[in-house]
Amino acid sequence: MRTEQQTLKVSLIGILIVSALGIGFGLVSGSFAILFDGVFSLVDAVMSVVSITLAGLIAKSASNALSRRTQDRFTMGFWHFEPMLLAVNALLMMSVAAYALFQAIAALTSGGREVEFGPAVLYAAVVAVLCLVIALIEHRANKKIDSALVAMDVKGWIMAGGVTGALLAAFLIGMLIDGTEAEWAMPYVDPAVLAVVALGLLPMPFATLRKAVAEISLVTPPELKARAETAAQDVAEAEGFSDYRVYASQQGRARTIDVVFYVPEDQGLRSLEDWDRVRDETRTQLDGDDPHSWITITFTTKQPPSRPVR
Repeated sequence: MRTEQQTLKVSLIGILIVSALGIGFGLVSGSFAILFDGVFSLVDAVMSVVSITLAGLIAKSASNALSRRTQDRFTMGFWHFEPMLLAVNALLMMSVAAYALFQAIAALTSGGREVEFGPAVLYAAVVAVLCLVIALIEHRANKKIDSALVAMDVKGWIMAGGVTGALLAAFLIGMLIDGTEAEWAMPYVDPAVLAVVALGLLPMPFATLRKAVAEISLVTPPELKARAETAAQDVAEAEGFSDYRVYASQQGRARTIDVVFYVPEDQGLRSLEDWDRVRDETRTQLDGDDPHSWITITFTTKQPPSRPVR
């Protein structure tokens, strides 16, 4: 079974190949759409290198395999960098797409662009197949890995495959109209398809960006809060606690859950072993054995803060 890092490394090799093909064929054919595809892949390659590095750090942090100096500097781990990376990746994709749209509009309003459609068709056919194959490989691997970074990468390959498929269709049309009455439209094929592709790509990373910003802002996922509330309520009722409060957030694959139990003053003394038992029961209900879970359980006899009005 592939690990997260191995899967991302396979993706990186594919991205570098696509980037080299895109920049090379773009220069040979004179197609700005192909050149954009290559540059887009190059940006994705840079982000993949960062993703692989981050995935390695997260894995080492979860298994306590980091150096002592690194552990002392990052005592809370590296999970919080995951949504930051996803946000930057999404913003870069949207920025590149917006720039490509601007360039396409400029070319359309200035008479189009001459393109050699033979090399362009060859490039689009090869890269479209490559994108779909790598997306399928990553998707299958991620069924077991369940990584947000790999899932984002799969979306990137699907987007790239869609882009290249559109390029292939457009370039074939350009070849077919050569020598016909519609030959006048040939210079407009490349910028027109680039505009369509850029418009299609521009909103696609928005869902990832929104989720990443929510995690950076420590917005509590409703399903995580509901599960933690249910677990805390079950324990509080079973142990005779007067109340409880739950504080939860998620950053990438990491879950941070703080549970405060309010114990009646007249409940009597308990041994430390008994309090540990209560902690263990609560952690078990919250999947406390997950290395990416950060669960803190405390007990107090102080009055709980009033609950917010729903």
